[in-house]
Amino acid sequence: MNEAFPDIQKIQFEGPKSRNPLAFKHYNADELVGGKKMRDHLRFGVAYWHAMRNSLSDPFGGGTAQRPWDDGSNSVANAQRRVWACFEFMDKLGVDYYCWHDRDVAPELDTLAESNAAFDAVADELEKAQKQTGKKLLWGTACLFSHARYCQGASTSPNAGVFAYAAAQVKKAMDITHRLGGEGYTFWGGREGYATLWNTDMKREIDHLARLLHMAVDYKQKIGFKGQFYIEPKPREPSTHQYDSDAAACLNFLREHNLLDHFKLNLETNHATLAGHSMRHEMQVAIAANALGSVDANTGDTLIGWDTDQFPTNIYLTTEIMLEVLRMGGLTTGGLNFDAKCRRESFEPVDLFHAHIGGMDAFARGLKVAYAMIEDGRINSFIKQRYATFDTGIGAKIEKGEVGFEELEAHVLANGEPLLGSGRQEMLENLVNEYL
Repeated sequence: MNEAFPDIQKIQFEGPKSRNPLAFKHYNADELVGGKKMRDHLRFGVAYWHAMRNSLSDPFGGGTAQRPWDDGSNSVANAQRRVWACFEFMDKLGVDYYCWHDRDVAPELDTLAESNAAFDAVADELEKAQKQTGKKLLWGTACLFSHARYCQGASTSPNAGVFAYAAAQVKKAMDITHRLGGEGYTFWGGREGYATLWNTDMKREIDHLARLLHMAVDYKQKIGFKGQFYIEPKPREPSTHQYDSDAAACLNFLREHNLLDHFKLNLETNHATLAGHSMRHEMQVAIAANALGSVDANTGDTLIGWDTDQFPTNIYLTTEIMLEVLRMGGLTTGGLNFDAKCRRESFEPVDLFHAHIGGMDAFARGLKVAYAMIEDGRINSFIKQRYATFDTGIGAKIEKGEVGFEELEAHVLANGEPLLGSGRQEMLENLVNEYL
């Protein structure tokens, strides 16, 4: 196969003084931060559905993306050719991982049997490309939202035949993920929700969603798949309400249905925005439950009420994300998957490189700033001191469950009004700017 990007060489680290737009200014893959290589801290992944398949269409116009290696057909041969374009892209970019939906990498044909055979044929090429390049599958997933059969949901569809089709599709996607050595498998309920409650039995639908996930857990054990299962929260769009609406809702669902031991969360920044949260909020909710598994690294536009999937370039955002990642001990089976697309106006193949370089540099800077914050210790020291009254005396007894209302009433009668300390929000915001 001819090169997909013949005019682009491997992207090199040239440092912050470089003016080369096709060079890293901050991401130096083998540079040590706290004794660990940047590439191992960040574990970047390319999202196949955006990098290779997104036509850059929007609700007001068709696609603009120029992809010379892609003939636009729904053939297996075209899908196989696309594999090598993706791996050339990853190799020249210096990214170690990729993620896919089943219908991104292989065409959906007239029957499940034909689609499965096409998937197997493309998986042959993926396996060859992984062995040739050393690239790895971060996670796979099944597209249970694009086909018309899923217009009313997949596992939450009111039609049992649709549930069965979704389960069969997940089974095959898990088989291929396992075959390719995937480090995880993600469930995203693209249409697992409702448009209106007038035609919806919510409890029954949620129970059916749990049933499919229990089936997946059972099948995972049967085939010996050791990868981590993830659920990805999103509040709405395209549904009015989706059952995996945010981190707290996902955790509640997993606890209620006895699934928490089997799943962690794959959090996406733009989904956090749509849920009315910051990404840092969502991360802390997940981390508190020991359930943060992976991150879809993108951002959204707060002025637009839908999922714009933009590349992350805001250093405050990447710093906050990496601060939480470092505090939890780092990513293991998960990574930073660029679930992001070029803007519709940025349609040339080289724009894929510009976009990913910007995101990788932004996270490299965020990693360094976050590590400097932790090493310096002033923010952590302030937070620790702010809660110091719970470390001894009556506060320690409260946390240990050694006192009740009577004892606390007696404490207040004996000690009077408590003395509060300032939250120092402005001082801390200024301190963050020192690191930047």
